[in-house]
Amino acid sequence: MNPLMLMAEALRYPRPNQVSELYTKVSKLNGQLGNDTFANFLRKIHALSLSEQEELFTRTLDLSPLAAPYVGYQIWGESYKRGEFMAALNHEMKKHEIDLEGELPDHLRPILQYLSLSPTPLPELVEVFEKAIKAMRDSLKKTEKDNPYLLLFDAIGAEAKSLQVEA
Repeated sequence: MNPLMLMAEALRYPRPNQVSELYTKVSKLNGQLGNDTFANFLRKIHALSLSEQEELFTRTLDLSPLAAPYVGYQIWGESYKRGEFMAALNHEMKKHEIDLEGELPDHLRPILQYLSLSPTPLPELVEVFEKAIKAMRDSLKKTEKDNPYLLLFDAIGAEAKSLQVEA
């Protein structure tokens, strides 16, 4: 399984055995993640009870999130440009048969799935992706310096750097 797809899985609402399953999949990558940041994220999350994982997820990424996980929103806010961006992403998601599962097309989870499947991702996404991840991380760090999701954003950011090189 692709590292980006695993990170997308980590952005799902917590469920029993989710972290253990991700550990198993990460161990099969034989160091392909390039660093231990994602594994460190999993270790910190695994140390929490399921209800603590749910509370952390909800506080960090859901409802009134500390780090809004929407790439277009991080770059353009609520604007016409974000709408155009989401329309282009929506087209790509359908083309690659990615189920948005009720999320907007600029949500980080389906975007990671898309990036793991598309050999030639939308140039406008590649152009803003790393900056959007940094904005999410910076927003979260201002309010919660020890939030484990900072590690997940760091791991995603490391993968984003490789996207820039390939683009």
